[in-house]
Amino acid sequence: MKSDGRWPWLFVGPTFAGVLVFYLWPLGKTLYDSFTEIGPFGGSTWVGAENYSRLVADGEVYRAILNTVVYTAIVLLGIPLAVVFASLMNRPGLRFAMVYRTLFFLPYVAMPTAISLVWRIIYNGDYGVLNQALGVIGIDGPTWISTEWFALVAVGLVGLWMSIGFNLIVLSAGLKGIPSELYEAAALDGAGRLQQFRAITVPLLTPSIFFLSVITTIAGFQLFDMLFALLGPTNPVMPKTQSLVFLFYNAAFDNNERGYGAAVAVLILLVVGLLTLFQFRFQRRWVSYD
Repeated sequence: MKSDGRWPWLFVGPTFAGVLVFYLWPLGKTLYDSFTEIGPFGGSTWVGAENYSRLVADGEVYRAILNTVVYTAIVLLGIPLAVVFASLMNRPGLRFAMVYRTLFFLPYVAMPTAISLVWRIIYNGDYGVLNQALGVIGIDGPTWISTEWFALVAVGLVGLWMSIGFNLIVLSAGLKGIPSELYEAAALDGAGRLQQFRAITVPLLTPSIFFLSVITTIAGFQLFDMLFALLGPTNPVMPKTQSLVFLFYNAAFDNNERGYGAAVAVLILLVVGLLTLFQFRFQRRWVSYD
């Protein structure tokens, strides 16, 4: 069999170079830095597992993990909501369906920082629209973005709202792949719309739902920009609301402890990797590819 020579390497070489320079090299460098102490003017000293020992003893790490998990759980709630919305918007004969999709998708394409600034005004405890609306029905709203847990829930709700647009696009594509004959046969057997939704739509959308759950979980553990813009780095509630990525930012850039910051980055990588592995291991129990 004749060899193709060097031509295949010419085509795949740039891709390999990109992966090596922009993914593997930073990954290896971060892993190495996590075992060192880096001075403010460069230069590093090997400290072994000292950064990881500090990581285990640091109470802020556990709180950051809890905050990140709570935020991710809130954003994951957007998937079942998107399943319902996508099913309603894909009903035959629905007028202005494209307009509804556009309205849902707009928050996804907008800049998170700009959206966060708008929501910061909405959440304002003194003149915010949300507390004004709650006041109409006799509820005294809290100071949303400066109260522990309320601040995290406030950020999570914005993340949920922003994620629905992308979820709708993916789920709408999944709905297009469901044969209409299944709904017609179910209707002939006397199944109502709710029964069709439970017996046909949801099971056949499970591959799309699984994909969204993986993507949303990974994105949830990357929470930073919206937290930074919505709460602000000087917010007194930030130490109890910070995410894992925000903890990494504080260690590596604010405190100039890049070795410890690298250890936090490795922790984030491990947690996301384990969660993704868990999702893939257990997806066979509930995802239908038939």
